[in-house]
Amino acid sequence: MLKAKKEQIVAELVEQLRATQSLIVTDYRGLTMKEIDDLRTRLLEHGARYQVVKNTLTRRAAEEAGAVALLALLEGPSAIAFIESDGDPVAVAKALADAARTTRILAVRGGLLEGQPVGEEDVRNLATLPPREVLQAQLVGALQGPLAMIVGIFNAPLRDLVSVLDQRIEQLKSQGEAVPEAPAAEEPAPEPVAEAEPVAEAPPEPAAEEAPEEPHETETTEEEEES
Repeated sequence: MLKAKKEQIVAELVEQLRATQSLIVTDYRGLTMKEIDDLRTRLLEHGARYQVVKNTLTRRAAEEAGAVALLALLEGPSAIAFIESDGDPVAVAKALADAARTTRILAVRGGLLEGQPVGEEDVRNLATLPPREVLQAQLVGALQGPLAMIVGIFNAPLRDLVSVLDQRIEQLKSQGEAVPEAPAAEEPAPEPVAEAEPVAEAPPEPAAEEAPEEPHETETTEEEEES
């Protein structure tokens, strides 16, 4: 392969890795071209592009794009399902799981889910989740339901994917699909304040009686004494 062609492939892979938050890496060793094409067509229906890649070029692209978690998955013949932003990771995981079961050849290695590395078991667990519409309804019901229901979800066997469900809520919000908020707990009514008992006022003290004025002597003039 010409160097210019290799550089073009690496550049395209870098762009894909930077634009894709979710992808699943598979080992397609033993699949026929028809089986690969059939799988590619099925994955396109769920918003994913299935692409056979060369490990050496993909490693270079992963390092340049900062997707270092991908390096450990590139061993042997590799094909990657790049999931678009509006794709359905659950449906893609189901399609790959079905292909692995029917062909008994295809092997899922792991990948990235919303930018976080996931292993083979995580992808299998993802494939067991309900379809997108059912999952959305369950999430909405959980948000509107009692606290016990939410606790039950966190204690479920798929508790390792709880963070995935939280990210799904954010994805639904970003796609314009309203997710109602949980009703706020009612504040307890304030306790009535006991009214203070009226304090009896002390009767007013009787006013002190004024002492009667003493009669003052009338002065007599000399004329009155002579008469």
